[in-house]
Amino acid sequence: MMIPCHYLCMTELDPLLLSRLQFALNISFHILFPSLSIGLAWLLLYFRIRNTLSGDQAWAYAYQFWVKVFALTFALGVVSGIVMSFQFGTNWPGFMERASNIAGPLLGYEVLTAFFLEASFLGIMLFGKDRVSNRVHLIASFFVAFGTTLSAFWILALNSWMQTPTGYRIENGQFYPESWIDIIFNPTFPYMFTHMMNASFLTAAFFISGISALRIRNGLDGPATRKILRSAVCIAAVLAPLQIVIGDLYGLHVAKSQPAKVAALEAIWETSRGANLTLFGWPDEHIKETRYSIEVPKLGSLILTHDLDGEVKGLNEFENAHPPVAPVFFAFRTMVGVGVLMILSAWLGVWHTRKSRTASGWVLRVLAGMTFSGWIATLAGWYVTEVGRQPFIIYGELRVADIVADHGQGPLLGTLLAYALVYSALLVAYISTIRFMASKPAASLAMHAQWQRSGEAHG
Repeated sequence: MMIPCHYLCMTELDPLLLSRLQFALNISFHILFPSLSIGLAWLLLYFRIRNTLSGDQAWAYAYQFWVKVFALTFALGVVSGIVMSFQFGTNWPGFMERASNIAGPLLGYEVLTAFFLEASFLGIMLFGKDRVSNRVHLIASFFVAFGTTLSAFWILALNSWMQTPTGYRIENGQFYPESWIDIIFNPTFPYMFTHMMNASFLTAAFFISGISALRIRNGLDGPATRKILRSAVCIAAVLAPLQIVIGDLYGLHVAKSQPAKVAALEAIWETSRGANLTLFGWPDEHIKETRYSIEVPKLGSLILTHDLDGEVKGLNEFENAHPPVAPVFFAFRTMVGVGVLMILSAWLGVWHTRKSRTASGWVLRVLAGMTFSGWIATLAGWYVTEVGRQPFIIYGELRVADIVADHGQGPLLGTLLAYALVYSALLVAYISTIRFMASKPAASLAMHAQWQRSGEAHG
């Protein structure tokens, strides 16, 4: 199908669209690394505790390998986060002008607590295992993991407040805090924080199981690889179904607090009772219809209201105050589809490693193929959350169009392309480095020999 010329013309790329694309690119790249490093930090602590309690050096071997992956992931997360924070001033100055009294302190708390905590103990965690006592190293590992979670706490407190703003007043167009408890623990925060933390553990579990499966397939598994694979798929097998439960509770909340988002993600055009669930289709906003739709009668109302005849508001209720339908619609189905694959592959992994702890070749291929599934699901979920809030930056109070900087098309397009090139190169370099680390036979054999010597010495 031919694309109309006006979609390709530069005149269509106004500062608002280009700024949104640039921020979307930045946050999409950045979120990959915290979503992995948070769960990975806690799993590294788990490896250290298992090593300490059991004396099994296989867990120390696992820690030695995965802490290097964590260091690389953490570094890219910090760097990309700094770049993203600058965009509040360069592309969205209106946001800080209007909401700095609330956003500023929350971002400051993240730096003063989480970032400083991580920075204080990261060096001990990464390089101090053989230089400090075991207890000190365990404490350092705990504080790094806690710091990553604390960082997510403050960032999600701000983001969830932007979804359901509470505890504030507006004077002369500026937001002022009235209750920090209401701001931080706003109605969306418990759902968003729990959903994101569980997603991070899932991302780390599938990442670890995928890399471990790849190492086993290539004959490079060390003394702990099969143990790590077994642990990772067991964690995923529990957390993947749990994510559906959390997501359902989150969805019920969103249906009440942001009904326009729910109408968009299900492409419900008219308010109705007993709404159908659209499994797949092609939403067309011009004719307000979903083409080629495959629907299940009344299931939409059952899922969204837990009532077969429950009323679901349609997009017709919101006129120009609803998000773009197609991006939210497809992102939601991507998230759910990957989630189902996660459940099936995790249960498959548990079943095939339940006795001998050895999975067959095709199961290893499935797990290796799911290595980055957590990233895909997280990105899709983040798009649902952020694009689904449009056209507002602070839901119901402040529109995105009111806070964008008036930059020209040239600088915005140029920096957008520069970001795309740099981030593409960094992502390729990151994945290539991980693949190289996971395929080093010399290192694997050396660690295996060290583990054997340690076992003989303990024997």
